Amino acid sequence: MSTTLPLPLLTFIESLATVLLERGIYFYTHERLGFSDTANLALALTFGLAYAAGAAGAHRLCHRLGERTLLAALIAILLSLHLGLGLAPTAAACWVVFPLVGLLSGAKWPVIETYVVAGCTPDRAVRAIGRFNVSWAASVPLALLVTGPLVARFPAGLFLLAAALHAVSLLGLRGLPRRPAHLDLAHPERPDPQRTARYRSLQTSARWGMLGGYAMLFLLAPLLPAVFTGRLGFGVEAATALSAVLDVARVLTFVALGVFTAWRGRRLPLGLGVVGLPLGLGLTLFGPTTAAVLAGEALFGVASGVVYYAALYHAMVLLNADPKAGGAHEALIGLGFALGPLMGLLARPVAGWAGGETAGLVWVLAPAAAITTGLALVPLVRRASP
Repeated sequence: MSTTLPLPLLTFIESLATVLLERGIYFYTHERLGFSDTANLALALTFGLAYAAGAAGAHRLCHRLGERTLLAALIAILLSLHLGLGLAPTAAACWVVFPLVGLLSGAKWPVIETYVVAGCTPDRAVRAIGRFNVSWAASVPLALLVTGPLVARFPAGLFLLAAALHAVSLLGLRGLPRRPAHLDLAHPERPDPQRTARYRSLQTSARWGMLGGYAMLFLLAPLLPAVFTGRLGFGVEAATALSAVLDVARVLTFVALGVFTAWRGRRLPLGLGVVGLPLGLGLTLFGPTTAAVLAGEALFGVASGVVYYAALYHAMVLLNADPKAGGAHEALIGLGFALGPLMGLLARPVAGWAGGETAGLVWVLAPAAAITTGLALVPLVRRASP
């Protein structure tokens, strides 16, 4: 008898397994392997580049193998990689395995997103994406809460738990259709030409904002251990919990946007989200007190939730949930994964003549944030022009 995990539960489990490494590994390498901030940033850079490559090629593999076959293969390989890290959690293994995890994770999410949205009208799609967003985002703070105790008391458990979660997912894939059924292109609820043009403009804006947002997020992720354990003086368990404030704020934003859907096709909510990203980042990195840093995390979480939801919704509706839509969406996320750490690495040599690490980070971060924010706002301004 075949059993299928409900898609929100499958999403939650796979996201939890992903985040244990995607975010948690930096606490492990920092605390257990003695990685410097530079080493953590370099590790994050390799992950991001691999993730983008995997996402960009996902749609070709889907068309060749079928979505279910590809998804099962990806999760099975991820299971083996996590198990290998659990048995040999060394620095060398992290450098080899973590980029491979990025490659496979990048290919995995476009497939899941296709199953989530395929066959949905635009009105149903916004709800389905809302459930998907809440499912994956809710796992992030939980993963970070688990990470601290594991890193402190049973480091290999970080990887073994991820392997166990992948095993549960594999058992729940058997009842999925080999290929999901898509909405007929002639369906009367497909976007008309006017709405298609508006959605393309909003998609362009949201994607630029999301690229910048993920670059900022994955500059934050490798540096948050140093912010909380170094500058603010918290232990690793408290630091991982406090770093989850951003993710809790994002979950709550996803819930609100899934319930109140009037934001679709509108410029103002997206514009506020785009502007909120650099403001939240600056407050998180440079806030003088714990309260200021947590306020920055919350602002960044809300803004990133708005931008992410808009980017995925408009892309999936425009391309009728084709894996190419999810692939482009996730590839941009992967580039953000890579650009964030790259900015952090570039700030290191700049710090020498800029007057310190904080000044060096500002010199690199401010222009990059201004560029992506500006490019995200341009389509919104054009739509507003007569």
